[in-house]
Amino acid sequence: MKRAAAGPQEGGAATAVASITGQPVRAASPRGTVWLVKLGDGRIVVAKQGQPSQVLAEAAGLHWLRVPGGPPLPRVCGHDGQWLITEYVPAGRMDQAASERLGRELATMHLAGAATFGSPPPQGPQQAWIGAAPMANVAGVRWPQWYAEHRVLHYLRLAVDRGTVDTAGARAVRQTCDRIEELAGPEEPPARLHGDLWSGNVHAGADGRAWLLDPAAHGGHRETDLAMLALFGYANLDRLLAGYTDAAPLAPGWQQRVPLHQLFPLLVHAVLFGGGYGVRAAAAARAACR
Repeated sequence: MKRAAAGPQEGGAATAVASITGQPVRAASPRGTVWLVKLGDGRIVVAKQGQPSQVLAEAAGLHWLRVPGGPPLPRVCGHDGQWLITEYVPAGRMDQAASERLGRELATMHLAGAATFGSPPPQGPQQAWIGAAPMANVAGVRWPQWYAEHRVLHYLRLAVDRGTVDTAGARAVRQTCDRIEELAGPEEPPARLHGDLWSGNVHAGADGRAWLLDPAAHGGHRETDLAMLALFGYANLDRLLAGYTDAAPLAPGWQQRVPLHQLFPLLVHAVLFGGGYGVRAAAAARAACR
């Protein structure tokens, strides 16, 4: 890391990291929305700033999702009410075998389970986040009603208020929720979800493995994580799914349920970014009902 003259933001990051880790800071370098910080003992860590509930939710999620045989996630080095400090994972490349391995590891993570649908990780706040959007972790007994109320209709109302889903699109989404019981497939126990598993949150490590970053962890349906990977263009998805289904077969009809599970992330994106995401959410709702 090349060291430049310290500015106010660098000073804030360095001070926070030194306080949280108990180590002097040799250098700090911005990388997009985070900081890479070299400590006095030679380690490099990642420092991310956020609201208290964001910091707590991500720290709790990173702890909770680390299960034996599951995907690797950065270790939490510490946090306070404003900063989260995690292990730095150098970048590398992944081959197709790494994607297949990730599929098996995701199956292991999902099958580690959760207390209920909507339950936060232990020590995690009920009011959490998915990206920059607030996300309430409210417990539900059965997935269909919980998903419709807390992961679809909630964000639909926000998107309609922002004008990013029109009347016809909103009607299509509500009709899908009205039919959620028949569309949901066989009942499954709550899975331990990453919750924001798009391709940008799968990091190719220098060790050749796929690392998971930036979770919005909660108890949910395992098909939701997989549907989000499909939505945002994960490379070698076929190999990942082969590894996953070899370790934990999906219930019959899961391919037809992909649009149903994509409604949640599409509506979140409609709330955050507008554009064509509202149109895509309406199209997913119609596809789910076919």
